[in-house]
Amino acid sequence: MLWLWGYGGGPVSKETYARVWRAARATALTPVQQRSPLARRPYDLRHAAVSLWLNEGVPATQVAEWAGHSVQVLLRVYAKCVDGQYDVALRRIGRAIKE
Repeated sequence: MLWLWGYGGGPVSKETYARVWRAARATALTPVQQRSPLARRPYDLRHAAVSLWLNEGVPATQVAEWAGHSVQVLLRVYAKCVDGQYDVALRRIGRAIKE
């Protein structure tokens, strides 16, 4: 459980946290993005980061370490989020063959 402390020294209520998160989404996202599940919850940022790292070609072993997963768990959970790797893989193979 995440605990954030308010000005008075007590924990921030779930309602306050949710209100601030909605306001942040409204500021940062387009209206179309706001209607999507993008960053619906703060925890979604973790999924976004892991998906971004994998899609940008960061090795699964490194992403797993950063995310605190085993490679097996990482690939089971995030394999469906990896997109566009086919062309990247072909380019890498082509470069390796030319070398």
